[in-house]
Amino acid sequence: MKTSDFEELMLKLFGNWLLEFENEGEYGFTHKLEKEVNVIAYATNLTPETVEKAHTIGADLLITHHDAWDFVYGMKEVCLDRLRKHHISHYFTHYPLDFVEFGTSTALFERIHIDKITTLSTFKDNQEFPGIGVFHTPLSFIELKDRLERVMEEPIKAWENHDRPIQKVGILTGAGNQTSLIQYAKNHDCDAFITGERSLYSVQYAKFAGIHFYVGSHTFTEIFGVENLVVRIQEFFPNVKAIKIQEDHIESF
Repeated sequence: MKTSDFEELMLKLFGNWLLEFENEGEYGFTHKLEKEVNVIAYATNLTPETVEKAHTIGADLLITHHDAWDFVYGMKEVCLDRLRKHHISHYFTHYPLDFVEFGTSTALFERIHIDKITTLSTFKDNQEFPGIGVFHTPLSFIELKDRLERVMEEPIKAWENHDRPIQKVGILTGAGNQTSLIQYAKNHDCDAFITGERSLYSVQYAKFAGIHFYVGSHTFTEIFGVENLVVRIQEFFPNVKAIKIQEDHIESF
């Protein structure tokens, strides 16, 4: 697979989601080299550490969900220096991967073995909306917490806010800590809402609204979306080797 082949495949896989966020800094190459791509490394975050780990495994291309955002002051420049030094291309896809049909929320639903996704997470009218799924056999509060911790391999925070079994679940991975997202899940009769960040007000509102609230880390609620993307790349280019970079659980409670 050449870098140009990869670019063409991104257009095919993401389609209109790339047009939706065109020129908004939500996807693209941070560093681009036209070269043969034999090894892909993937992670949630672009950091100096993930670049070095990509170099250690001999990656030609590093794919992440997040860029090294400008508000993490100075980190992007260091990442760029190291990408150039090691001759590694880097591509990130943020909002497009959040909302494409195989993206981050869908991927977490898949990993917790939801039986049916009734509504995909999406973005419209400049607003994010969670995905919604249903368990045919309801889970208890603790059963869902245990399942999430096994999948993400980290402790999570969870608030038990009613005594019903859990059948309908809302998910928005990453920074889904807005009370409007929890309200959306509540208004769609969800018994639980899962995300990757919390605030005082999200915890307060979940309690007030009577909906279980589960919070993993931003990084590890979203890694499975990147994994889903890499699997699709390998379907088109089966000779490309893909290696997951293990990131530290720096957000764990």
